[in-house]
Amino acid sequence: MKWINPYLEPRERMVRDQIAGRGVHDRRVLDAMLHVPREAFVPEECRPAAYSDQPLAIGEGQTISQPYIVAAMLQALGLEGGERVLEIGTGSGYGAAVLAHIARAVHTIERIPALARAARETLRRLGYDSVDVVEGDGTLGWDRAAPYDAIVATAHGPGIPPSLRAQLRPGGRLVMPVADKDKGQMLVRVVRAGDGHDRMDHLEPVRFVPLVGAQGWPEGDARGSIDLP
Repeated sequence: MKWINPYLEPRERMVRDQIAGRGVHDRRVLDAMLHVPREAFVPEECRPAAYSDQPLAIGEGQTISQPYIVAAMLQALGLEGGERVLEIGTGSGYGAAVLAHIARAVHTIERIPALARAARETLRRLGYDSVDVVEGDGTLGWDRAAPYDAIVATAHGPGIPPSLRAQLRPGGRLVMPVADKDKGQMLVRVVRAGDGHDRMDHLEPVRFVPLVGAQGWPEGDARGSIDLP
């Protein structure tokens, strides 16, 4: 009897209903999310909910983001293929895997050693050789591979870290959630200008864990923590 992957149908339904059905139209993003096995990036006990429309706990007080939010953030980056991308907050490695289907090279930073090790192993096992997992303070970026065509951060900060802004090439895009006095958190996109007058677009209200580090929130700051089902 031929084995049928039980996750294929839920994955297709996720992309059709949760992502395309809510306005994400970038074909590169949709195709990437159809190919990445999200179930491989969550704890075994969470796999039945891998394609549900919600964030899931991955340990160490961190989460894998809601699928729609992952897709919306990547669409906002406007990737065309061939870019060098920096991701802040590797988590389980899911976002980096999706990026790897579009970008030429992905550098991703995780401050929690156990998560960095687990993500590196999962990505290696699944063949994502274009992803470089770095353990360190993501608020400082990774200047060894700068400048980047795009930067995405999966945790919310009090503002845009200066180091991340500086590591964008002119014309590059940065997407991340930041603190907002009215909305709590707001997903923003910064387009780097050569003359220093960067453009910032406010995209939509979101809820993310805090971006901890030298240019983010202090260790132990609970602002932005999210409740999980």
